[in-house]
Order: sequence, then structure tokens, then C-alpha cells
Amino acid sequence: MSEVLMPKATAVWLLDNTSLTFSQIADFCGLHYLEVKGIADGDVAENMRGVDPIAGGILSRAEIRKGEDDEGYKLKVAESKIAHIPQPKRKGSRYTPVIRRQDKPDAVAWFIRNHPEVSDAQISKLIGTTKSTINNVRDKSHWNSPNIRPVDPVTLGLCTQIELDEVISKSAEKRRKMEAEKAEKFEGPGIAPAQDEPEAYEDQDNTTSGAEPSADDIFKNFS
Repeated sequence: MSEVLMPKATAVWLLDNTSLTFSQIADFCGLHYLEVKGIADGDVAENMRGVDPIAGGILSRAEIRKGEDDEGYKLKVAESKIAHIPQPKRKGSRYTPVIRRQDKPDAVAWFIRNHPEVSDAQISKLIGTTKSTINNVRDKSHWNSPNIRPVDPVTLGLCTQIELDEVISKSAEKRRKMEAEKAEKFEGPGIAPAQDEPEAYEDQDNTTSGAEPSADDIFKNFS
């Protein structure tokens, strides 16, 4: 499992800003080669904003240069410089400035599309919204549904990158189980190929073989 928390968004950035191969990006982000190719072709993660792995501290410029110089090189995730820093516990509900409150449905839509493994309770606590709002965004019954666009909560200023990473990290095991169940659901016997052997037509040949019918045989039922 890749240590990159937002693999598709990271892949978008690497495709736009480096000359790394699809295989290198797929290996680093924990994605399939064809999925990375689909992102490059615009068939996957359309309109997704790229996430800079250098700014996020998970990849260095030197590491990218190594990959660009050697197509067989596998990128390594940089050691975290903030993982050891304890985060203060927040008491009570999060206060969100009025100007930012209208952005919460966009953040909810981002979680629903990119991280379905994060529970409603976690989303509610992280960005300070209600479960009814989450449900309304999910079933598209929200009053502003036509204008809701998925945007990550860090960009909207609803939480910090560290807080977002912590929530996603806690739900990583749940995501692995969801992906395993999805893969198991679609596995199984396929449709058997059509029989196209000469023997398959023997019966048909037998029914059509024989002498040509006479005029008496054709019109005997009309007498």
C-alpha cells in the first residue's frame, strides 16, 4: 500500500510537472499503470487539482531528478519531518468563519468522491458540519447541489493538512478492506466463449440434409 495519502492528485501533479514514466508514477502513488495513463489522457480524475508532493514533504526534487535520469529507478517517499510533532487537542466544536461556511458542501463532496472510507462522524468533526448536510450532499438533495464542486478542505481553509492526513491515515485500513471487497465482488467466472467447432453444426447439417422436397410434399397440407 502506498504511503501517499492523495495518490491520484499527486499523480496529476507529477504528470504535469515532471518527465517521470507512467510506471514510476504508478509505483510511487500505488496506482495501476493504466489508471495513470487514464489520468494523462484525461479519462480519469478529470478536473482534479494536482497536489505538490514536494510541498507536502513526501518527495524531494533530488529524488525526482533521479527518477527522470533513470526510468528503472523507483521513487522513495521522504521521511516525514512533522510526524513526531504532537498536535494540540481541540476541545469543543470547530468554529468556522461565516465566509467559509458556504464552502463546507464542497469539502463534503470531495470526501465522498475521493475518500469514501472516511466516516460521516469524522467529516463532521473535521470541517464542523452536520450529518444531515453530508447526507444531503451525498443524495444530491442539498438546496445548492447544482453548484457544489468537490474541493479539498485544506484548500478551502476548513482544516490543516496535518489534520486531514491524520483522518485519512486512520481510515486507510477501512479503505483497503473496501477495495478488497470490491475486487472480490467483480471476480468470478466469465461468460463462456461461443462454440465455433465443426461438431457444433452437425445437428443442423443433419436436419437440412437429404433430397429436395417435391411439389406434392409442399402442397399436400393445402389439400
